Amino acid sequence: FMAQCLARISDGAPITILTATSGDTGAAVAHAFHGLDNINVVILFPKGKISPLQQKLFTTLGDNIHTVAIESDFDACQAMVKQAFDDVDVREGLHLNSANSINISRLLAQVCYYFEAVAQLYRQKGQSALDNLVVSVPSGNFGNLTAGLFAKAMGLPIKRFVAATNANDTVPRYLQTGEWSPNDTVATMSNAMDVSNPNNWPRVEHMLRSGIVEEGCVSSVSIDEEQTQMTVIALAKLGYISEPHAAVAYKALQYSASEDEFGVFLGTAHPAKFKD
Repeated sequence: FMAQCLARISDGAPITILTATSGDTGAAVAHAFHGLDNINVVILFPKGKISPLQQKLFTTLGDNIHTVAIESDFDACQAMVKQAFDDVDVREGLHLNSANSINISRLLAQVCYYFEAVAQLYRQKGQSALDNLVVSVPSGNFGNLTAGLFAKAMGLPIKRFVAATNANDTVPRYLQTGEWSPNDTVATMSNAMDVSNPNNWPRVEHMLRSGIVEEGCVSSVSIDEEQTQMTVIALAKLGYISEPHAAVAYKALQYSASEDEFGVFLGTAHPAKFKD
């Protein structure tokens, strides 16, 4: 969606897409833009901190897709992207644009997922499932959650959201203490969520504080590595082959949803990427 929109809007003018990935965005961006005329893509990723299959999905395409391994974590990759955008000469000289969730167009596409999920739920379970609907979102850079809040602000009947994080728990701690204190990023098996300083949190906070969505409609839970692994196994026994990010969201939902609420959790990656 984003790639085709940018190609249409640019009308053939050259564009450089500069983006950072914690694992999943890289492949989506690379395949979306691969082979498009006059668009060059540069993807920064943390070396050794994404799964081998995730890396192969975007480092093997060539052509207009260029990839750079950074000997640090995702937050460092993202800081480099922001630094490039802050430099007017670089930004204008290279005609820079971004394709991770800094770019609002990506969130516009994600809004649709929530409407589709609620429509499916209504068809399967009826109106009663929508009366107290709680959605658990695996959260790293918090773009997907932001899109969910957009959907709620547009009138979609979601009562509240659970922002499910892994050991990178800046937001759960912030909501508990009121103090924003990112720690060093920790590598986990749900690696696309290995983000300590999420870029989209200011958007979330603005919507909560300005009344676009009601305060209290977002809570956050941190799930550790052992819980994640055990949840993948438990979901497999229920007949659902999960991946770590979905498992984090499912476990957070178990902790957060009450008896009178109906829970939906998001799965954001394909389990084949996490063979080990």
